[in-house]
Amino acid sequence: MPRRLLLSWSGGKDSAWALHLLRQQPEYEVAALLTTINEKFRRIAIHGTREDLLDQQAAATGLPLWKVDLPFPCTNADYESRMAAVCARAVAEGFHGMAFGDLFLEDIRAYRIARLAGTGLEPIFPVWCPDLGISTAELAREMLAAGLQARLTTVDPRSLDPTFAGRTFDAQLLADLPATVDPCGERGEFHTFAFAGPMFSRTIPAIPGETVERDNFIYADLLPEPRRA
Repeated sequence: MPRRLLLSWSGGKDSAWALHLLRQQPEYEVAALLTTINEKFRRIAIHGTREDLLDQQAAATGLPLWKVDLPFPCTNADYESRMAAVCARAVAEGFHGMAFGDLFLEDIRAYRIARLAGTGLEPIFPVWCPDLGISTAELAREMLAAGLQARLTTVDPRSLDPTFAGRTFDAQLLADLPATVDPCGERGEFHTFAFAGPMFSRTIPAIPGETVERDNFIYADLLPEPRRA
């Protein structure tokens, strides 16, 4: 029997690609997605994606979505206590492990491993570039070649020009990125919303909204396309 996994889901291209890769591995079954939500603004933490769009993403993957509401502001203790409750639920429901879309940051990987130690859940890193034997530039090109489509929803202006907020993650964007910026934004230079690709049964329609600066980041809002009567 395949081992059931809970996939940490940010709504961005890396977690979407992690789902795609895991579905090609018969030893695993991604059985649910896990997303942290800012409970005040009802948006995905850090990425700023609206909850409605998150729900549409989950529906397009065909997977149940576990939402973890986080207070605003959120302390590390708040985060860890709520995630501990999720881990206990996952074990009780027969999950084998939790998968993450981390690419190469060793400190983040070490933190995940440490937090899952003793929970009964195995940490899985399906897009870990050192294991895949590719660079993040190669990974980005693989995503695009497979049909993954995404928009930049958050930009750190200390690393990347604010005009990149709202742009499509495509070959032209990769060519325009400064050499100091990771092609996948792994160091936090930017975050994305994935709206199409082989991990989805359909495209998630979204309309560009306003772009604002908040808490030292640039956010390009995306609005759900109005439903037809």
